[in-house]
Amino acid sequence: MSNYKLWERFGVEMEFMIVDRDTLNVLPRADVPLGKDKDGNQLSDIEYDDIGLSNELVSHVLEFKCAHPKSTFDGLGKRFFHEIRRANKKLEKINAMLLPSACHPFMDPAEMQLWPYDCLDIYQTYDRIFNCKGHGWANLQSTHLNLSFDGDEEFGELHAAIRLLLPLIPAIAASSPYLDGKYTGYRDARINVYRHNQDKVPEITGQVIPEQAYSYDEYNKMIFDKVKKAIAPYDTEHLLNHFFLNSRGAIARFDRGAIEIRLVDIQECPNADIAIVELEIATLKAIVNGKFAASRENASEAASAANSVPHTLKEYREFLRNFDTTRLAELLAKTTKDAENATINWQEYLSVFGMDSAVSAGDIWKHIYSVVKNDLTEVSQSFMEKMLERGTLSSALYKALGDAPTHEAFVTEYKKLADCLAHNRLYGISE
Repeated sequence: MSNYKLWERFGVEMEFMIVDRDTLNVLPRADVPLGKDKDGNQLSDIEYDDIGLSNELVSHVLEFKCAHPKSTFDGLGKRFFHEIRRANKKLEKINAMLLPSACHPFMDPAEMQLWPYDCLDIYQTYDRIFNCKGHGWANLQSTHLNLSFDGDEEFGELHAAIRLLLPLIPAIAASSPYLDGKYTGYRDARINVYRHNQDKVPEITGQVIPEQAYSYDEYNKMIFDKVKKAIAPYDTEHLLNHFFLNSRGAIARFDRGAIEIRLVDIQECPNADIAIVELEIATLKAIVNGKFAASRENASEAASAANSVPHTLKEYREFLRNFDTTRLAELLAKTTKDAENATINWQEYLSVFGMDSAVSAGDIWKHIYSVVKNDLTEVSQSFMEKMLERGTLSSALYKALGDAPTHEAFVTEYKKLADCLAHNRLYGISE
């Protein structure tokens, strides 16, 4: 994405599990949809026009992504859906299919098999250092959003806004309530295990919320230098790149002029994922430009929240940079546990969104959507309105399955998720 200005380009990545069509047991067969080259060598990535497919660290996960930076969402959900159907058609030949949601509900992570082709030496290094046979490595599927920036000023504006968005993401995107055949107590179990999967080298993940770094030099000093120093005793062959090692909830990719947001659980269908991604971008734009505080003032409501926000754009953007990392991480912990039901009463944080009294995270998203909805495509508006009314996919799954589902109940309900993916429709909503 190098040399693209802020908001000019974006990229989306979606990860799905490969499972047996009958039992839903994971199958390490990403090789099937990726195929072989003309000489019979296994491919690790392929492109179909503007959508690419590639392997991940584990062999039962397949990634779909924008092959090139995009400037519009028009038709993008359909394109992802078309390639998902193509992959499912190939997998059907081995009685397999793609399964959405961020965590498999009853997978034993000890079953994990590393991708045995390209980059195996890197994957083996990760496994040697961190032991990838745990849910935090073997059982995570997410939707990543890459956003372009050009230079320190744009990076600082974008990074400040992203830090404020991250704690709210589980309240709109959580889809992983179950692990090991039971309710975890977390609506976003993926983020809960993700933040601990590299505890051996804590500098890699930090507090998930990235530090208050707003330039290339600050980021190097506060994050990359610490990551490189911490991993050095374990990575004696120098195989692990610091850009990829950095596992915060949003990572700076200065090598391609982008920030990648990594906290979104994969949803049940690509149109749902695209709706969330569009809402993320619209929210970030509104944060950067002070749109929420302005909407509050224009509505002539009680002004205590709006008045706590500086009124010049320069002062306001400086205000956005001052939010404490630990406090934001504590807020993320609340939404990781309770998703849209988490109560937020941090006045200064609420003021960014033009609000001033304690409110659920779900209601914050409803308010955000009311302000930015016209920035979403019509398809995403339709999907998002249904998702906001239903609640997160995680809550919908919990409503259907409860605290202690039987194995048979898991199979029945998650087959419904697979059907949602196969038809690009939402779960738990009557059409």
